[in-house]
Amino acid sequence: MVPRFATLGRIPKGVWVLGGVSLLMDVSSEMIHSLLPLFMATTLGASVIIIGLIEGLAEATALILKVFSGAISDYVGKRKGLALLGYGLGALSKPLFAIAPTAGVVFSARMIDRVGKGIRGAPRDALVADVTPPEIRGAAYGLRQALDTVGAFLGPLLAVLLMFIWANDFHAIFWVAVIPAVLSILLLGFGLQEPKSAIAHKRSNPLKREKPEKALRRLLVGGRDRQHFHPRPLQRSLSGAARPADGDPALYHPAGDGGDEPGLQPHGLPVR
Repeated sequence: MVPRFATLGRIPKGVWVLGGVSLLMDVSSEMIHSLLPLFMATTLGASVIIIGLIEGLAEATALILKVFSGAISDYVGKRKGLALLGYGLGALSKPLFAIAPTAGVVFSARMIDRVGKGIRGAPRDALVADVTPPEIRGAAYGLRQALDTVGAFLGPLLAVLLMFIWANDFHAIFWVAVIPAVLSILLLGFGLQEPKSAIAHKRSNPLKREKPEKALRRLLVGGRDRQHFHPRPLQRSLSGAARPADGDPALYHPAGDGGDEPGLQPHGLPVR
């Protein structure tokens, strides 16, 4: 076995579960989101401005909530419960797209979905850290991100395939997207046990220790849709080639694994 990939066998079951949850929810979300602008324009008659406003407000809501969800999970000490809430909201929004008669209903569904995304991201990544030994956390984050990206790739692919098979039946495809969303909730609920380390701690409000300008900087820098661990020596060695940030999921695990090596400092934080 190649030494760089030898850590795969050491990655805890909980990380694989969280990766599977991310994969399933991304398949569901991307099946809908990849078709949503076309659906709103052709079926609901929404203008380009309305479509842009819906997408912009929904994404902004998710990014803002990511700033606070981590602090809330630290204070409450129930990371799994908060992650379940976030994924549950995401799953709850999926049937609304299938029955949406107007752009207003689509907007409501998008807001519910993005609120869920904003809530679940930080506690999910904290769970990865809680269940993983410190020496292989980079590999664990890389694996979860790789599975997440596989789901984001499969979702639009499946949506396009079903569009050909079902003659552009948007509603039928949106109903199919409900299935992986429900499966992700079941997998998280029954496949992952809350680690004790996430519960046994003293409650505090970490936001009180943040200066406003520091919190704003974290929002602006951490608000990018996809962020990954980028060990600096690895980035330099991949110069001119596809880096993990370029969207090649095959590099996420080795990049994270490389970040576990002594002297390789991670650059950026995984938030998705």
